[in-house]
Amino acid sequence: MYSVEVQHISKSYTVKKQTTPALKDISFSVKKGELFGIIGPDGAGKTSLFRILTTLLLADEGTATVEGMNVVNEYKAIRKQVGYMPGRFSLYQDLTVKENLDFFATIFNTTVDENYDLIKDIYVQIEPFADRKAGKLSGGMKQKLALSCALIHRPTVLFLDEPTTGVDAVSRKEFWEMLKRLKEQGITILVSTPYMDEAEMCDRVALIQNGSILSIDTPQQIVASFAETMLAVRSTNMLQLLNKVRESSFVENAYPSGIYHHVILKQHATAEQLEQELQAATFAGLEIKKGQPTIEDCFMQLMRI
Repeated sequence: MYSVEVQHISKSYTVKKQTTPALKDISFSVKKGELFGIIGPDGAGKTSLFRILTTLLLADEGTATVEGMNVVNEYKAIRKQVGYMPGRFSLYQDLTVKENLDFFATIFNTTVDENYDLIKDIYVQIEPFADRKAGKLSGGMKQKLALSCALIHRPTVLFLDEPTTGVDAVSRKEFWEMLKRLKEQGITILVSTPYMDEAEMCDRVALIQNGSILSIDTPQQIVASFAETMLAVRSTNMLQLLNKVRESSFVENAYPSGIYHHVILKQHATAEQLEQELQAATFAGLEIKKGQPTIEDCFMQLMRI
């Protein structure tokens, strides 16, 4: 049984007579209780997709259902079933933490007390600031308040659009731990993010770029499908090394990754051939080793296909 089904969704925007596609024939399904990630850079189409699924935007083509309900014809029923946390903080800045939460509970004809058990683990962290105006909260606290407001009516499906953008590393880690606890309560969660490392936290992910889905699978299977030979190289002059590697006839692609450059070899090239070429160039402190591909490496390679 699926909580979300998307079939051949397309969406374009027209500005000054120039049409730009945002989504191109998107199709996927999300199982009930699944934590599903939409992974891609800014401008990939993530927000347009979420706005369509939360009934805030109409697609040009295709169909979509949430909990078996059509996003066009049954939008009122869907809005009662879903929680939506947009990428930009959209709560009332001049209302306090408590006032924001009470307001959203009232909209859905419920109370904070009625559903407090669902948000308790999250809300207790901001409860000491209940009388502080939302606009005065830190990024991490705003994030927790927005999530509490999105959950206060006990939705069955939760849409989170880039929820960890702009927050510190500790808050990011805490947020994903909260999502895991929510998943254990049977809530279906769709989360979009530009951070490739967050893909590993999801049950399945869809890699999206320029409005098209490049791959859908578990993070482990996506990494396992990486068939190319990848090396990790570094030296004392990383810029010069990168330029040299990119000029090599043995190299298909090369890009910085942490303290190394990741190098993808062409199909019939070998690590020994590249190593000999670089050693001949006498790079100081040269280190070459076999690389371990990540989701980001898979994404970079899929973009080139």
